[in-house]
Amino acid sequence: MTRTAYVRPYRPADQEALADICVRTADNGGDSTHLYPDPALMPALFAAPYAHLEPDLTFVLDDGSGRAVGYVLGTADTRRFAEAFRESWLPLVTDRFPEPEGEPGTLTEAMTALLYRPERMVLPELDAHPAHLHIDLLPPWQRKGYGRELMGAFLGALHRKGVRAVHLSMLTANTPARAFYDRLGFQVIDVPDPGPLTYLGRSTAGVEPVGWAGSGGRARERARTAGSEG
Repeated sequence: MTRTAYVRPYRPADQEALADICVRTADNGGDSTHLYPDPALMPALFAAPYAHLEPDLTFVLDDGSGRAVGYVLGTADTRRFAEAFRESWLPLVTDRFPEPEGEPGTLTEAMTALLYRPERMVLPELDAHPAHLHIDLLPPWQRKGYGRELMGAFLGALHRKGVRAVHLSMLTANTPARAFYDRLGFQVIDVPDPGPLTYLGRSTAGVEPVGWAGSGGRARERARTAGSEG
């Protein structure tokens, strides 16, 4: 039987897969394995804290066998998340990633320093878009419509929570990602001196129901096709 990929909520058993997806997409959309001696660094910044602090806003693309091959994750309230990151997440990773002393001299030190500055996420220009997200798919699963389904699940969940708008930041040089976000209706948010980043935002309204989040019948059908408990 051919298995069908489908979007489902995150499970604790997906933790290792989330980390792998993050590492393999963290170099401007490509594999970052060669950049960081400790492969847990990028997930500690951009994936694991979201699954830990807000698992109800973490969704994965299941390849049909139970393995996560993509994810979307984020927070409904960036200011609150930055506080929780410092208070609850940072103590869990400081032993493995001590804070660098002085100015960072390597890429690893620069990224490690970001762990100790969660307040960097909070910018007044983003207040009208309080939620934020990260979305990544392994290359074989890109450009097949799954990114749109993941985004639909996440935006729908935010909308049901009463969150009206969301933002994301992306490397300006990642033009394929920008084209994807443009197709989904994201628009530029003007942030002074954004450096290498572009900030984009959109409303959580007007999302076509997809997967489990919007159509229970469709989700159950996919789960049966996939041979998964979903």
